[in-house]
Amino acid sequence: MVERSLQLSDQGVKLAKKALIGRSLTQQQLATALMVTRQPINKFFNKKPVDRSLFLRICEFLKLEWQMVAVDNDEPVKVASQETTSDIDALVQEIREQVQPSIKQKYGTMKVLDMPQPIELTGERGIYTNVNILEKIIGRRRLDISELLQNSDPDHFDRFGLNRVKENRVPGIEAVQRHHKLMVLGKPGAGKTTFLKYLAMQCIEGQYLTNRVPLFITLKDFAEAPKQPDVLEYIAQKFTLCGVQDASVQAEQLLRQGRLLLLLDGLDEVQKEDTKRVVRQIRDISDHFHTNQFVITCRIAAKEYTFVSFTEVEVADFNKEQITIFAENWFRLSNPNEAKRFIWKLEHNKRIQELATSPLLLTLLCLVFAEKRDFPKKRSKLYQEGLRILLKKWDAKIFHERDHVYKNLSVQLKEDLLSQIALATFEHQNYFFEQAKVEAYITEFFHKLHKHNPDTEILHFDSEAILKSIEAQHGLLVERANGIYSFSHLTFQEYFAAKEIVATSNYAILFQCITDKRWREVFLLTVGITSTANDLVHLMKQKIDNLFAEDKKLQGFLEWLSKKANSVELSYKPVAVRAFYFVLAYRMIFSSASAYTRTREISFSFAYALDTSVNSDAIDFDVDLALAHAHDQACGNHLLTAEDLNFDFNRPSIFGIDSELHNNLEKLRKKLPITSPECFKIWWLGNGKNWAEQLRKVIIGHRNIGHDWQLNDLQVQLLKDYYYANDLLIECLHRNYHISDEVRQGIEDSLLLPMSELKNKN
Repeated sequence: MVERSLQLSDQGVKLAKKALIGRSLTQQQLATALMVTRQPINKFFNKKPVDRSLFLRICEFLKLEWQMVAVDNDEPVKVASQETTSDIDALVQEIREQVQPSIKQKYGTMKVLDMPQPIELTGERGIYTNVNILEKIIGRRRLDISELLQNSDPDHFDRFGLNRVKENRVPGIEAVQRHHKLMVLGKPGAGKTTFLKYLAMQCIEGQYLTNRVPLFITLKDFAEAPKQPDVLEYIAQKFTLCGVQDASVQAEQLLRQGRLLLLLDGLDEVQKEDTKRVVRQIRDISDHFHTNQFVITCRIAAKEYTFVSFTEVEVADFNKEQITIFAENWFRLSNPNEAKRFIWKLEHNKRIQELATSPLLLTLLCLVFAEKRDFPKKRSKLYQEGLRILLKKWDAKIFHERDHVYKNLSVQLKEDLLSQIALATFEHQNYFFEQAKVEAYITEFFHKLHKHNPDTEILHFDSEAILKSIEAQHGLLVERANGIYSFSHLTFQEYFAAKEIVATSNYAILFQCITDKRWREVFLLTVGITSTANDLVHLMKQKIDNLFAEDKKLQGFLEWLSKKANSVELSYKPVAVRAFYFVLAYRMIFSSASAYTRTREISFSFAYALDTSVNSDAIDFDVDLALAHAHDQACGNHLLTAEDLNFDFNRPSIFGIDSELHNNLEKLRKKLPITSPECFKIWWLGNGKNWAEQLRKVIIGHRNIGHDWQLNDLQVQLLKDYYYANDLLIECLHRNYHISDEVRQGIEDSLLLPMSELKNKN
């Protein structure tokens, strides 16, 4: 480019610097006074050509005769086509200083959901937790369902990660450093926008890419800007708002030199009529100015356009370490100790912990916990709030014509659709399901909807498009591999299944699965959701009582249990005493030498659930626990001592042991060889079985525990099912606010009783 320019001579530089010092000015102050950027001022003092009119203005301001300081050259001066490195570096630093206040003000904080005020993103008070990036998109893996379920079974399913096949994770910053052009995909609420804000802040604060100017562009705002400017014009407009002079020139210069970090947020939120134009603009600027850094974000299922030169990655769910860091950051300023309590509560509630893998839902959990110092006992309320956020507050801003049917559904109808899918898949133990199957469920739902509402506009719909809409807009259904879907959280599948059961009154399906551990949360949620659960818990109780109503031996076991509980002198509720001895006997039936600690823990826990006054100071409980421990040790062929029996034989009264029991135990103890473990093993081989049988007779004769029930395999399984189902019923009773006190008390009073006594009660 050739233009009329002037430049200082060697003598002119000396005179100009002297004049600047004489006026006590810096080059920046001179630039401000003349309302220009520092770059041309810097060029002026470095003998570089500058625009003639500006040269004259500078000389006039410094009171210099321009003819005396200019190069004696009447020929036009040819301006270099490429600025020197020092020039562009100076321009970058100048523009960074000018845009810094705006970036910090707009992108230095975050505020979502019901936060009372914004929270700082970075710095000492910052909430930001580094995200991880999956360099392979999960939904594009070519895996089948059996591979997704590899090494898992229904009772021990990895809820936290949905048995996800391991993918390499890299820190988000590292992914940006590796790739000049990056398309960051993710589910709703995965933290994509926050990640871009963090990049902008790291850059402007000098932590990262200090030789670039960060520019955050919300693509929806760009698409809807007045007069539809192109990207370059839009960048210039944003620079102008930050006080940059000659913004168009400066923006183009930075682009040509590859000095911009362009952060383009929310491609999925651009309206349909603007999408092609915006995509074309991004392609053009990223192709023409390819040496700049580009990062685009988009919801994973909403991406319909391919940018050939961009590397596509996916934001990973939070892992346990990230959840801990986020919580520590969140509670650090208000109450640091609360973070430990929050994490402890999460670790003891796997269902709620699942939700914490989403930064958005983790924020909800922190807000709820900060207010109540605990999670709600009624988990269904928490799930409902989280789902409403995803279904309503975070609804998509773009719908295509082909899925307008889904757009027009109310939140309630969307929940109804998801509920139907959830129950149908959960009933068949399908954590993962093929795309064709879920599309069939969608088709069935809309056909039913049309049947009941013939005026609704649902005759023309695309089930695949609706599936993609659910994934893109709410992230509740997620493509786990190519053509294979699941709910984003198993907790949501359980919740929606429970909602469908309540909506259709299909309680029969529950009672068929009352001993199936996989259905436990569905039971609890169903009881919690229903407006009155009296009939439901009554039917549960009847189903449990009938599990072995016809088995005489197991009924005999319950008759012994009732007799044993009635024989002890304790002030606790009879049902709590029955619960304690039920577990004690249960553990002795499945005895092992390592069972004592678990026996003690579970026995008191089970009893405490029915009577909060139960504690381990009850003499009868302690005696029977100690004897049960001795029995377990003997059956396990372990070396037995007085300490193993947990008795001080010189002070039997402490344990409330009658003298006859004390004498019999003392006789048994004296039979044990007080020698080395090796000698004991030899002695035990010949005498152990007989000794253990004598101990059993003493325990049965004096304490009425330790019976050898000689159950067959079927009876053993029935007893396990009975134990599990009663534990479930007790939890249902304590979780629900819609069970009358009369019903609750009636059920508790009749728990763990044989059929003969139940008939008398009825």
